[in-house]
Amino acid sequence: MDDLTIARALHVLAIVHWIGGVAFVTLVLLPAVRRLAEPARRIAVFEEAERRFAWQARVSTLLAGLSGFWMTERLHAWDRFADPRLWWMHGMVAIWAIFTLMLFVFEPLFLHRWFLERAKRDPDGAFALVQRLHYALLTAGLVVVAAAVLGSHGWL
Repeated sequence: MDDLTIARALHVLAIVHWIGGVAFVTLVLLPAVRRLAEPARRIAVFEEAERRFAWQARVSTLLAGLSGFWMTERLHAWDRFADPRLWWMHGMVAIWAIFTLMLFVFEPLFLHRWFLERAKRDPDGAFALVQRLHYALLTAGLVVVAAAVLGSHGWL
């Protein structure tokens, strides 16, 4: 087993954990939390779950980025970014960049505080907005994952 095989395995595992976690939060956790009667309880439950998953998502996105960079460098595949037929390469980097910025920059600097303030004023609206954003991110992530798998096997 060589370093590329290990990098691919780590890359896939990181993405399965990261995007799978986004799917769980979007399709299971947020709908369940939104059904709780007490707004304060909604915030507490969501905060607890988010805190537990956030560090895991940070590790997963970091591992996905490092392994992706390693494979691109090791395969001397930088020229693939110049080929418009391999648009999914840009898609992978874009999705990774969006999530990385959200997890490492926006969420700690202002999104967390903004959500808490908004949820205290308008819990239904805040959770609806967060769920819509999660749906958009999940959809984009799944499209890119599917395109990357198909594209890397010559289908796109």
